[in-house]
Amino acid sequence: MKAGEATLAAREPGEPAAVSLPPEPGNDVVLVGNSNVGKSALFNALTGAYVTVSNYPGTTVEVTTGSAVLDGQRTPVTDTPGIASFLPSSEDERVTRDILLVERHRAVVLVGDAKNLERTLLLGVQLAEMDLPFVLCLNMMDEAAERGIAIQAEKLSSRLGVEVVSTVAVRREGIARLVRALAAPRRGALLVEYPDAIERALAASEPLLPPAPISPRSLSLMAICGDETLKDWLRERMSAAALARLDEIREKLRREIGADIPYAVNRARLRVARRLANGAASRGSPQLSTRRWVVRLEELTTHPVWGVPILGAALYLAYLFVGKLGAGTLVDLLEDRLFGGVINPAAIAAANRWIPWLFLRDLLVGPYGVITMALAYSLALLLPIVTTFFIAFGVLEDSGYLPRLAVMVNRVFQKMGLNGKAVLPMVLGLGCGTMATMTTRILETPKERLIVILLLALGVPCSAQLTVVLAMLGGVALWATLVWAAVVGGVLVLVGRLASRVLPGRGSDFVLELPPLRLPRIGNIVVKTLARVEWYLKEAVPLFVLGTLLLFFADRLHLLGFVERLARPVVSGWLGLPSQTAEAFVVGFLRRDFGAAGLFRLARAGALDPIQIVVAMVTITLFIPCIASFFMIVKERGWKTAAAIAAFILPFTLAVGGVLNAFLRAVPGPWR
Repeated sequence: MKAGEATLAAREPGEPAAVSLPPEPGNDVVLVGNSNVGKSALFNALTGAYVTVSNYPGTTVEVTTGSAVLDGQRTPVTDTPGIASFLPSSEDERVTRDILLVERHRAVVLVGDAKNLERTLLLGVQLAEMDLPFVLCLNMMDEAAERGIAIQAEKLSSRLGVEVVSTVAVRREGIARLVRALAAPRRGALLVEYPDAIERALAASEPLLPPAPISPRSLSLMAICGDETLKDWLRERMSAAALARLDEIREKLRREIGADIPYAVNRARLRVARRLANGAASRGSPQLSTRRWVVRLEELTTHPVWGVPILGAALYLAYLFVGKLGAGTLVDLLEDRLFGGVINPAAIAAANRWIPWLFLRDLLVGPYGVITMALAYSLALLLPIVTTFFIAFGVLEDSGYLPRLAVMVNRVFQKMGLNGKAVLPMVLGLGCGTMATMTTRILETPKERLIVILLLALGVPCSAQLTVVLAMLGGVALWATLVWAAVVGGVLVLVGRLASRVLPGRGSDFVLELPPLRLPRIGNIVVKTLARVEWYLKEAVPLFVLGTLLLFFADRLHLLGFVERLARPVVSGWLGLPSQTAEAFVVGFLRRDFGAAGLFRLARAGALDPIQIVVAMVTITLFIPCIASFFMIVKERGWKTAAAIAAFILPFTLAVGGVLNAFLRAVPGPWR
């Protein structure tokens, strides 16, 4: 057989694989598939709203679990991160692979975009090689029909050897058929025959490998491709001699084929996937009456010229919804009226009446009390802001515009050593830096995740802080806002660029599939928002409580006053600010928006001149992250990384603020 050729080696649907594992699979169902194929919508349609989100063991990647009724019984269902291949190139892909590698499952549901059948079948070929029982779910059939794409599900099913179900998950169409198909899932009826050199390597390596829930052939393919994420798993189960022999087989294969082994393997699989797709899908005339304007809008959203005003309009609408409604109207309602007018006075009155110990009263309702500060801050101030942000984020996500946003800003982020995918956590950081730090997991390499975490901690203000900053700058003049934006933006680009050169590791290629634009589904947005708010209540609120407790005890031990006195010479001399602003920066470590609010009060009292306002706003924006974000960095990257980030940001911010102060006072301009 010539190198690079691939053929289908079919077996009858009921015939067992050449090598199979005797134990019966478990009773759960796992959803796998590419990104942006409606996997979450399908998961919600199967399981309903009662789900749990948790980290996969040993990682920071979250998987969602729920249950569906199959055969009259509640069956666990797991939604995995989106993947492009089962040969991992990111932590998300490794987690999905490990879920299939570590334990057996009743069935796998391969969720695919019906408009991109070939890409879906590439994963289907790999699942067939794994000898796992699975059902192919072709989702978004309505969008495929609008584009004139017709898929012969029965023909595809007979060739692939598994049940093929067409669905429109957002409308729950086809869900009942999918549930029936899961009652008796089948293993794929095809295998890929690789070039002779690869087949010889497989034959030599398969006997060396330990038992696993996937077929020895599939495991051997991962091993000879040099999958780095598999090495620890193999070391725990193989002898040193067997591992050495496996390395010899891989080196010999590399010399024989004279090319990258994963590329040769993927090329053979892709040829099989194309044959399957060509025989089962046809393209007719699209429904132009309903699609012409949508297609045109899709083109405009990524146009180098017209895409810019569309981007500006989208961000402005998001600002009105989050900044005005969330940070304005709803915060006033909850913070001033509910907590300020009802809850806090009632809690203080109850504490004064029923708690005789001053220490405990202050702990609960004092200036740094759990109720009066931690809960008031996290529930009254931030909850409405992050909720409206989650809704806006859900609309951008469900409409298909979010990946287009990444395309539009890709060139900007390339200057920071990143790519357009980094815009997603950066935009989320404008809602809540704590949440955004967690979402850096979507980035493919540890280096990129660390750079974005650093930039989030350094110069991305949360919506609460941004509202205060813009309100304060708006009271000066347009030049103040322009200087602030130029300095903060320039710092982000500079630090990102330097970090990309200093930090070890590699970046990733910017490969992002653009889903079609569609009208957001209210049900999807509600489910996603509720899940994210649940995360906020479970993960972020306890961090605010912990931060408040630390601040309370620091105040009791007179550490806050000591830090303020220590900071005044730097604040007054170097930054050129009044000495009383030192307190605002100290409080800013707990709540950066409260630090900004303290500066705002000083400005309204006439204690700050225009130059001092700009310097203060730049400094508080670039200041060390709030304590909740700091603890999230600890959770994601560890204490050493979090401490190193804080140790870099503090002197760097003071240096930028001091240089800006000296520049504005020395150089003529509208500020003088």
